[in-house]
Amino acid sequence: MNVLLIYPEFPETFWSFKHALRFIRKKAAHPPLGLLTVASMLPRSFARRVVDLNIRALTAEDLAWADCAFISAMGLQRESAQRIIDWCRRAGVKVVAGGPLFTAEPDQFPDVDHLVLGEAELSLPPFLEDLQRGEAQHLYTAGGYADIQTSPVPSWELIKLDDYGTMSVQYSRGCPFDCEFCDITALWGRRPRVKQAAQIIAELDALYSRGWRGGVFFVDDNLIGDKRRLKTELLPALIERRRNKPGLNFNTQASINLADDADLMNAMVAAGFDMIFVGIESPSEKSLAECGKRHNLGRDMSADVRCMLQAGLQVQGGFIVGFDSDTPSTFERLTEFIQSTGIVTAMVGLLQAIPGTRLHQRLKQSGRLAEPFSGYNVDGNTNVVPVMGLGVLRDQYAALVRRLYTPRFYYKRIRVFLRAYRVPHVDARWELRYLLRQWRAFFVAAIRLGIAGKERFEYWKLLLWTVLRRPRAFPLAVTLAIYGYHFRRTCEAYLG
Repeated sequence: MNVLLIYPEFPETFWSFKHALRFIRKKAAHPPLGLLTVASMLPRSFARRVVDLNIRALTAEDLAWADCAFISAMGLQRESAQRIIDWCRRAGVKVVAGGPLFTAEPDQFPDVDHLVLGEAELSLPPFLEDLQRGEAQHLYTAGGYADIQTSPVPSWELIKLDDYGTMSVQYSRGCPFDCEFCDITALWGRRPRVKQAAQIIAELDALYSRGWRGGVFFVDDNLIGDKRRLKTELLPALIERRRNKPGLNFNTQASINLADDADLMNAMVAAGFDMIFVGIESPSEKSLAECGKRHNLGRDMSADVRCMLQAGLQVQGGFIVGFDSDTPSTFERLTEFIQSTGIVTAMVGLLQAIPGTRLHQRLKQSGRLAEPFSGYNVDGNTNVVPVMGLGVLRDQYAALVRRLYTPRFYYKRIRVFLRAYRVPHVDARWELRYLLRQWRAFFVAAIRLGIAGKERFEYWKLLLWTVLRRPRAFPLAVTLAIYGYHFRRTCEAYLG
């Protein structure tokens, strides 16, 4: 059987890094990790081909070759996923669909032939057995949660690694916290399940053997969900591996209580982690209590951010506005918090009620759901009917985001960050290789930002300041300037 694994296109968003990737001639930020893992679960007698629509278009030749198409998608990829389903239907190719989008809203896709929902380690094997007997049913669901220690190494050979900015691996699923707006516990549960350290080492070695030297994103929704096993199993294995095979650096997502454990932060930096995304959401205690973000309550989150920066971990922050308790003053407080802490990459989005979450259920019951959920994070839309009024919320949100990403505010935030950040030690040989790989980005940035860009004064001011004050952080300063260009372009596309 010929199986075409199709990954739908992402629209331009905050995290697509569409404009930044052009500086380094990359086509997409991350590979389709889920589909590549599913590809490794297929019988060896199946021929496999991956088409990532973020890399290239789906062709008539692809569809003519395929006996069936596997599609996996998130909510943000809905429109592209529907187009793929329509193309396959017209071409007479059966569609097998799974992933968060289809698991959350299976009834929205009547043209899908086979829905394989939940965790593939559980729902895919019975489907494949029935498929090979010619008895495949329409719906397969995973009962309970999978043992992810059975999950195979992704089929990296099916993609061209150089098309992507960062590779991806997954160590754990599930999160011990249960924020009302988040669908993670609905999908993966509250008890974190982890892979064996040897599995992660094997996945990294598979990437390494194919020549990958660069960033690897641990896609875990909360890497520190099981601190004990992280500290005693994975991190020691990564530290040992790093001694023999340097050249990979890691980033991930974690809850803010990471700042409470200095030993854990130091071990993560020693293992190669240099960036953490933290869901801060709001400096307002009322808003945090409202959404069930209890582990962020009663903390000095500014001090927590400084603690992580001083340990050598860049902090990317996720923020939400539009809670019932938010007022116009909330936006001023949020701006001040972001600027003063030096969270350069600050993703601020309107509150969205994701299908399957407790928030979605509560608002549906109270008649406060509006337009369909889009999954976008910076387009100024929401499917929640806000207390403060949609017009006021949108105006306040647009003003906040524009301010955060104007060159003057953004570059000032970079300097605040660099003052506090402890640049991790990097082997001089690998630092030189990194600089050689990034020479084009530096050159393009000098032209696009330093000469043609409206931020040219701030750009050269930042580079001069960095050379004089934090010379070891010079490549990072250029990278953050490039990120800022992407963030501004994306905000302008949606907010004007």
